[in-house]
Amino acid sequence: QVQLVESGGGLVQAGGSLRLSCAASGLTFSSYAMGWFRQAPGKEREFVAAISRSGSSTDSADSVKGRFTISRDNAKKLVYLQMNSLKPEDTAVYYCAADFAYSGLAAPTRENVYDYWGQGTQVTVSS
Repeated sequence: QVQLVESGGGLVQAGGSLRLSCAASGLTFSSYAMGWFRQAPGKEREFVAAISRSGSSTDSADSVKGRFTISRDNAKKLVYLQMNSLKPEDTAVYYCAADFAYSGLAAPTRENVYDYWGQGTQVTVSS
């Protein structure tokens, strides 16, 4: 049974930082590209960042470039999202997702390719 469990969310002031973690179990972690998505109240879920199986390739949304960094530790089966210079518009539920990746360089941005999803963690940024 595949499980993705996010942690690290919370309340932070604008300009602050948070690091989200996603712990994976029940899958061969190094065979999966991983992604972070978010959904703000009243909005559709959107892509935030993705990382390839080995971590050699990443991609991120323009809205977070230069502020958020995705990384992974295949030995620990963890993927991270370091979020700096947070803004109120970053407030959302953040989800991690896993995509079985045939390509070692794939860092998918489309949510419909992802196979597994976590339950999400709330991030609230106050102004």
